[in-house]
Amino acid sequence: MYRQLILAVASAAVLGLSACAPVGSFQGFQAIESNPEDVHVGVDTRSSVQARLGSPTATSTFDPNVWFYISQVQTETSFLHPRVTRRDVIAIAFDESQSVASVNKYTLADGRVIAINDRETPTRGREMTILEQLVGNIGRGGLLPPEQAGPGERPDDRRR
Repeated sequence: MYRQLILAVASAAVLGLSACAPVGSFQGFQAIESNPEDVHVGVDTRSSVQARLGSPTATSTFDPNVWFYISQVQTETSFLHPRVTRRDVIAIAFDESQSVASVNKYTLADGRVIAINDRETPTRGREMTILEQLVGNIGRGGLLPPEQAGPGERPDDRRR
């Protein structure tokens, strides 16, 4: 009797602890056949980089001659928020002759936290209170039943 109870408690504890095990997920660019670090400055061109690595994850907004290959690993533990454990960003810049000008590698340690501005942007118009909104709808006729109209006629058509 006690042996079955101890076995049930132990199996429940093992199942409970296994539910808290972190689960990892990989997102973004995955280097399978070639590595972005194999791109050489002055030797490779835009077409050879695309043939070797494929299409970039993103291109620069202000300069289309900068390509980014981005990948990250995230772990999630039960009900906690996911946490990024690894991030790699390879930035490849091209010059006017379409050859590689620079190859830069950035990791999670190079990232910066951006402070979010919580101020509001003012909009034009008048802000109404809830009481003004409720009272303002009384005279509009939305609460009264609509007049019966035939097909193709509007209820408020006074040409009849």
